Amino acid sequence: MIEGRHGVGKSTLAGRLAYGLCEQSHTVTYLSTERRLGRFLDQMRSLSYDIQKPLLRREFIYLFGDLTGGEMDDNPALLSRLEGAQQLWQSDVVILDTFSDILLYDPTVAALTSAHGQRQAIQRIISFCRQVIATGTTIVLLVSPIGLPDQTLNPLRAVADVLLNITVDNSGSRLRREINARRFAGMGSQAADKIGFSIRPNTGIVINTRKAVRR
Repeated sequence: MIEGRHGVGKSTLAGRLAYGLCEQSHTVTYLSTERRLGRFLDQMRSLSYDIQKPLLRREFIYLFGDLTGGEMDDNPALLSRLEGAQQLWQSDVVILDTFSDILLYDPTVAALTSAHGQRQAIQRIISFCRQVIATGTTIVLLVSPIGLPDQTLNPLRAVADVLLNITVDNSGSRLRREINARRFAGMGSQAADKIGFSIRPNTGIVINTRKAVRR
């Protein structure tokens, strides 16, 4: 789970992860609720991430789910469609960007919430994710906390094997972005708690600093 406000760089980091995974011969499915394929490819080209080759080889599958356009009656119940799309979950890694938009706008989630309550609805989602993970697929959730209560996000945070929080400090002359590793299961040694990074045109993500904080 990668958490952070809109605009902090979650999608850029996810794009870099997708590109790197494809370079290591893994298959990736990327679902975006924000950008159509053309915009995604433009961004990847601007960062020198050549994702087109795995896209043409179908090692990388990009899907767009529009949650905010049209009338509510035309709004797709994306969550229920995802649960039924068996082929989607056959990739090695599935990235959902931004999963919190589904929680906010998808009528399926609204129906679950009204019928069973917020906690039960999230537990159903977690149970489905665990079924997928049991087959060997890794799920990466990108989440913005804006508009969602902690009672919705805390269960997701609690079950994530890797929990990253991205923050941006724009108080100085330059943006300072940091990845804060809240949890990283399975590390043989201590993980860096804070990783400073920048996003540079024609270069991509550049790691600036790494600091391990003793607790």
